Amino acid sequence: MFGRKKIISAILILMAVAVAVAGFYLWRSGFFHQETATEKSNLIRVDNIKPDDIITSPLVITGEARGNWYFEASFPIFLTDWDGRIIAQGNANAQGSWMTADFVPFSGTLEFERPAYGERGFLILKKDNPSGLPQNADEFKVPVVFGTASVETMAIKVFFNNNKMDPEISCNKVFPVERIIAKTAAVANAALEQLFNGPTEQEKTSGFFTSINSGVKIQKLTIENGVAKVDFNDQLEFQVGGSCRVSAIRAQITQTLKQFLSVSGAIISINNRTEDILQP
Repeated sequence: MFGRKKIISAILILMAVAVAVAGFYLWRSGFFHQETATEKSNLIRVDNIKPDDIITSPLVITGEARGNWYFEASFPIFLTDWDGRIIAQGNANAQGSWMTADFVPFSGTLEFERPAYGERGFLILKKDNPSGLPQNADEFKVPVVFGTASVETMAIKVFFNNNKMDPEISCNKVFPVERIIAKTAAVANAALEQLFNGPTEQEKTSGFFTSINSGVKIQKLTIENGVAKVDFNDQLEFQVGGSCRVSAIRAQITQTLKQFLSVSGAIISINNRTEDILQP
């Protein structure tokens, strides 16, 4: 009888160990984080990255989130290794009006170096919480795998206003910051897309700011005889007023385009209209 009890106890111990090991590997594989993702799907969704996807730099993140996930049209995004060390951080920016209870599309880009140790990590999208209150905090976590493939990149410039560099607030004076992007032939289009993402948090602390609305879309861009013709959606002039802001918007777009040798000037249109747009 005593021997039988020992056998049963050993079997129970082995079963407990098996359950623990299985749970550990499920946790490591991101299984439980997939369940969390399902639970958060009524608040935030990532369209282009699934749990355990292999990622490379630069990492573009797109999806949609409820309006209350944003503050001032953005929220923080992080990339960490498996132990929680931050590899990269930045912001996802709303691609439309964020002051709503509905879902609002977002886009963000993170540039990173593959961790020296470990191939797994997390993409973390945090709810913006300016109050700092724990009850208002939330995050969406996606387990990812760091790829080894290298992506060829290039440097471009985007132009913002900066009252620290321009204390007289001359409106049409804008200043460049650098962005590293995946190499592309459509470089002018890519530069404007980066411009519409706005300044990073670090750039904001240095005085950079944008006069361009969130949610602006390029509908058509052509370059001919040194002139870039760019057509935008209505969001470019939505609730825009004042000669200073109008001048700043034109300067940001024009200078971002004129950094390229093939562009000496720019014509801006909205829904194919060039007259009566961006009026003070």
